Amino acid sequence: MASPTGIQIHLSRGDVTAQIAQVGASLRHLTVGGVDIVPPYPEDIATPGASGVVLAPWPNRVRDGIWQDGDTTRALAITEPKFHNASHGLLRFTAYEIARRSEDAVTLAAAIVPQTGYPYLIDTTVRYALTDAGIDVTHTLMNRSAAPAPVALGTHPYLTIGGTDPRTLMLRIPAETYFETDERMLPVGESPVASGTDLREGQRLGDAQLDTGFANLHRDADGFARTTLTAPDGRTVTLQQGPGFGYVQAYTSTGYPDHSLVVAVEPMTAPADAFNSGRGLRHLGQDESWTLEWGIRFSG
Repeated sequence: MASPTGIQIHLSRGDVTAQIAQVGASLRHLTVGGVDIVPPYPEDIATPGASGVVLAPWPNRVRDGIWQDGDTTRALAITEPKFHNASHGLLRFTAYEIARRSEDAVTLAAAIVPQTGYPYLIDTTVRYALTDAGIDVTHTLMNRSAAPAPVALGTHPYLTIGGTDPRTLMLRIPAETYFETDERMLPVGESPVASGTDLREGQRLGDAQLDTGFANLHRDADGFARTTLTAPDGRTVTLQQGPGFGYVQAYTSTGYPDHSLVVAVEPMTAPADAFNSGRGLRHLGQDESWTLEWGIRFSG
């Protein structure tokens, strides 16, 4: 039976392995030394909870799918009926072209074509390349339209540390502010992190219930912001997001297939509803490109 997530691409480098799904260019499994870092899910089901997919030309939600494009009001298709929002961009269910492939790296390509509520043509690529301790990911977006095109990008990897009770994992996010949301999970304000949202010193996953966007990230000297997930024995998964990825969404899930608890750590160039707020939104000129980088590392 054909997989609902398309062609499966298996990468290996030393004791690091990854599985990439063609649909959504999804990072659906990552191991280091035999330890699950990105949790797998059964191959005969569709991607659960946007697991590992690329989110473009916007991450997260657009309120009612309505946004103002200069003097024109645009109406995107509603893809989150529960909250009546347009959610997670236009490539989530796209089968990408496999542009280049080697034993330890693959580049996938897809075009965002003009459609309901978004009249722009954007070429996109994503390159997954294994390292000795994880994976590096590079995205490019290029505007092929005559007019400047508003774009943002995110990605939706889930993290774990195999062989560890997930409730004991400590999540640290180097953010100074978080977004308050309404009942439709749309931002209504931004506040300094406080009890329950201040994860700079860490919080056990078993004590967390998150579907929260964060901003004002601390960056290390190399320009990367780093979120960590640490086991009691010191083993650590680090998600690093480079310049341009100014925001991160954290989402804890008890409904991920075959896993009692996982956390999605989602690098984003813009927060929820950026097509309306303009925050983090970039306008690419004709034939202008934008390159972004993030990655995952394992130590211990």
